[in-house]
Amino acid sequence: MTTVLTPASPLTAADRCDRCGAQAYLRVVLLSGGELLFCAHHGRKFEPELKKIAAEIQDETERLTSSGPAADPDGER
Repeated sequence: MTTVLTPASPLTAADRCDRCGAQAYLRVVLLSGGELLFCAHHGRKFEPELKKIAAEIQDETERLTSSGPAADPDGER
């Protein structure tokens, strides 16, 4: 997916997928105006179609695999 080059506000836990309501990790700014939010699953599923209608795609799915306290299964710090 294409990452947004212009500064955009980061997605938060309050941003929800327009398809299923899960936490959104992709923001798609449409050529026609407006935006859509998708979880990683639906972002991958609809990627070919989204690329055709998107002015920009903000992809934050790397946060799902980044290391940190939330990614530590033992809860050790």
